[in-house]
Amino acid sequence: MLEEDMEVAIKVVVVGNGAVGKSSMIQRYCKGIFTKDYKKTIGVDFLERQIVVNDEEIRLMLWDTAGQEEFDAITKAYYRGAQACVLVFSTTDRDSFQAIDSWREKVEAEVGDIPTVLVQNKIDLLEETVIKNEEAEGLAKRLKLRFYRASVKEDLNVNEVFKYLAEKYLQRLKQQTAEETEVVHTTSNKIGVFNTTSSNVCNQSSSNGREVITLRPNKQRTKKSKNPFGSCSLV
Repeated sequence: MLEEDMEVAIKVVVVGNGAVGKSSMIQRYCKGIFTKDYKKTIGVDFLERQIVVNDEEIRLMLWDTAGQEEFDAITKAYYRGAQACVLVFSTTDRDSFQAIDSWREKVEAEVGDIPTVLVQNKIDLLEETVIKNEEAEGLAKRLKLRFYRASVKEDLNVNEVFKYLAEKYLQRLKQQTAEETEVVHTTSNKIGVFNTTSSNVCNQSSSNGREVITLRPNKQRTKKSKNPFGSCSLV
């Protein structure tokens, strides 16, 4: 574990146009079910799942956001604090493919650069595809994102999407922790700098020629209150 008894919680936002399978993907991953009937998400929905990745306990909090523009004001608020993102488009919906750039910009505007993956859903409907393979791969390459072709209906690559994001986030978290540890280690080896122009500091020279700084307490800061109950307050 990164710290003993510490659980890593990751907020993941799943974004994309309406009817691309965002809700179905989260339902499949968290509950193991698939519902064929489409029901528009109003605002946002939320599910979570506990997993173990690289011996780390992970709690994935999956936020399902509405894909319609009329809910933009609501969904943007839920992007804040996100630590990973799934961008979804549908094999049978070219508009959803062309909107990916816009969706990524919306998320980045709220949370900056976070671990993100690009998903082409509904590949079980390849006979109805309106997107060429090279187009989808080209988009992923241009955006520099890991790309998955998935079928929520057939439960293909759904687990892999979220496992990748969890691994990517853990990698970033450990790197950040290592950098912070290095900063603390470096700082601990430095001597504090004091304002030697204060009247409370007296400079002397030692026998070895080095300057000795004697710090005297500031009377105003250390003066005790005459009231013996000064540190207490009435409730």
